[in-house]
Amino acid sequence: MKKNVLKAGVIFMTLLGVVSCKDEKEATAQKTIDSYVVYVDSLQNVAIADAKADWTVIDSSYQVRTSEAEMALNDLKESEKEQARIDASKSKYETFKSKVQAEVDATQAKSEEKVSTNQLLRDRLFGAGKIGEDMSFAWVNKDNILKTYETFFQAYKDNKSGFTREDYDEIKLMYEALDSRKNTVEKEGLTSDDNAKIASIKFKFAPMFKVNRIGAKSRETEAAKE
Repeated sequence: MKKNVLKAGVIFMTLLGVVSCKDEKEATAQKTIDSYVVYVDSLQNVAIADAKADWTVIDSSYQVRTSEAEMALNDLKESEKEQARIDASKSKYETFKSKVQAEVDATQAKSEEKVSTNQLLRDRLFGAGKIGEDMSFAWVNKDNILKTYETFFQAYKDNKSGFTREDYDEIKLMYEALDSRKNTVEKEGLTSDDNAKIASIKFKFAPMFKVNRIGAKSRETEAAKE
């Protein structure tokens, strides 16, 4: 009799342990899904610009949390309701993701447009394909540097009335890069005659550029007021 009582007690404790374990699993699963839903809801308060900057981290965290939430469904008796919550959160995330992607695409398009515009400007002033984004003048040497300055100066005079303020900023960078190359070329045998002609171009260009740049700024300011 005593043995039967002990045996029944062991069985009862075992069953209690199983039930307790199942309850604990369900509680953990519920917390996992609740955490997932809260995380997706919290993304709605994140500025699109901030989300774009941290998108890799956000999406990686989302993927992990989604996987954990879906696995947690296996530990729930009645999972239909929680499945619906997960699906709703997925839908919210996809909407949020679309907004971020739209911002990324717009930024990229703007960047590509700017690069394209700047490249057209470089081609116009120095010849097609002569200068890329790195503004390297490695092809300029003692034999062609005078011609390079002459081509640049003439092209500048021919187009200066159509340059925007941003164009002038880009031209300044190109001109400074060419001057930097000249410092190198001078040590490679640049003749004094060519050097003097380049100095003459630079003397004419500096004040012209300053006045034209101010003029472009004034035109854009006036246009903005209208």
